[in-house]
Amino acid sequence: MSAVLIPLPDALTNLVAAALCGALLGLNRQFHRKPAGLRTHAMVALGAALAVLTISRVAGADSGDVSRIMQGTVTGIGFIGAGVIIHHTEKDRVEGLTTAASIWLAAMLGLACGAGQWQLAGGALVLALVILMFGGRLEKTLTRKLVSTEERGGAANDPGHTP
Repeated sequence: MSAVLIPLPDALTNLVAAALCGALLGLNRQFHRKPAGLRTHAMVALGAALAVLTISRVAGADSGDVSRIMQGTVTGIGFIGAGVIIHHTEKDRVEGLTTAASIWLAAMLGLACGAGQWQLAGGALVLALVILMFGGRLEKTLTRKLVSTEERGGAANDPGHTP
């Protein structure tokens, strides 16, 4: 099996794109004063892209090797994300889930950039930023409406509800 040498300028473009994708996600988390910000997200995405590019250069275009790198990244990043999740037993509250998910997504964006999947990475990044920017407000609005429905009697008072 021969190595597939991606030209260095292309490989560097992949790495820069991955770091930028991660940085944009991290910027949102940093803006919201979360524990993992721009640097963490950029480094995670950069590392994931580097893993894909390195295995592509060493093992060639063997999809099995690239697949194993991706599987390992998906699993390994979960442990980093777990580090930002905090469970407050006295408040019965969990914090850090969105940041953990964004760290995981930064790795996936890095994998996509490392593999040269620009449209996929760009589309996922745009969707992620929309979710991070507007998802919280939407969630609060829907929660308020659902809580007010429950306070009025909830589904039991709905005309279509059968006990």
